[in-house]
Amino acid sequence: MTPFEFHVPTRLVFGAGTIDRLGALARDLGLARPLLVSDHGLEEAGHVDRALGLLRTAGLEVEVFDDFDVNPDEAMCARGVAFAREYRPDAVIGLGGGSSLDCAKGINLLLTNGGAIADYRGYGRTHAPLLPMIAVPTTAGTGSEAQSYAVIADAETHMKMACGDPQLAFRVALLDPELTLSQPPAVTAAGGFDAIAHAVETAVTKRRTAVSTLFSREAFRLLDANYERVLARGDDLAARGAMQLGAFYAGVAIEQSMLGAAHACANPLTARYDMTHGVALAILLPHVVRWNAQAADDLYHDLVNGAPQPSTVPSAGEHLAQRLVAIGRSGGFPADLRTTGVPERDLSALAEAAATQWTGTFNPRPFGAREALEVYQCAY
Repeated sequence: MTPFEFHVPTRLVFGAGTIDRLGALARDLGLARPLLVSDHGLEEAGHVDRALGLLRTAGLEVEVFDDFDVNPDEAMCARGVAFAREYRPDAVIGLGGGSSLDCAKGINLLLTNGGAIADYRGYGRTHAPLLPMIAVPTTAGTGSEAQSYAVIADAETHMKMACGDPQLAFRVALLDPELTLSQPPAVTAAGGFDAIAHAVETAVTKRRTAVSTLFSREAFRLLDANYERVLARGDDLAARGAMQLGAFYAGVAIEQSMLGAAHACANPLTARYDMTHGVALAILLPHVVRWNAQAADDLYHDLVNGAPQPSTVPSAGEHLAQRLVAIGRSGGFPADLRTTGVPERDLSALAEAAATQWTGTFNPRPFGAREALEVYQCAY
């Protein structure tokens, strides 16, 4: 059994209506002047004004930074740092999806420690204290609220850089399923599949531990049972809450286990074609599961254990892959890379890029450019 240490530094506050506790939670942490990082879509949905009202009613000063986009890059973080230097906050609050939370982390990292995002690629490279942070996710997807990693893209190549540090963990994660009601269906679908991919990949990596496996399995159980439900009925708060918890639990699993080949192959697609991350994963993950199962089928057994396995399905990996295809179909995703417009001639270059991704090193089956090309060809 793999040795491990386990500590969850983030206080989880979950439930419908818990957004109303934001001001009190900030005050309990001793905050007085936080910077609120949130995107324009959340402003239009009214969530930003609500958060500002709660914080100001609690006696806090607060300003908003919103000059960033999906897949935040180092240039967007630099703009946030310039804004923060003038405002001089004593904390950072991320309100929104994974982009808002990662941007909040990136701003905090550079504001307190200086340098460039690339300086912090890897883990544990800070040299000065960071400001305390609160996460208020409005999607169920990346699980950034449960992780000590900021995922920031290179402004030129658009390739994502994972920057980890114990201080990048949020002090509090406030999960209110009511905040997810404003999500467009496409965001619910793509974000939800991202969370499912986290649960599946963390369950089988070489770094998995006894405790990460617990979180991976429970995350998959919640997400698998509620993904189609929340797409069919967007106002189902119970399903939305289950999706939020599933995404959080999968994020906890990432802290211990990391990810695998599906994420390594998805990142170049996002960088090169601006393909939504969850869409790329929906296309790739069934093929990665089948490919991994050739060498490690038993690793997938516990994820599908308890679900009826058709007698015509020869293995746990194939059973899971078929289930993932069905989930992807319900999300309305393309069936293959060809349908998205990716030229077949680009597959070799994509494979070379995928082979450089950190997540591929944790895959249960050895993964390099040749193996990435095989996955891309299967998904084409």
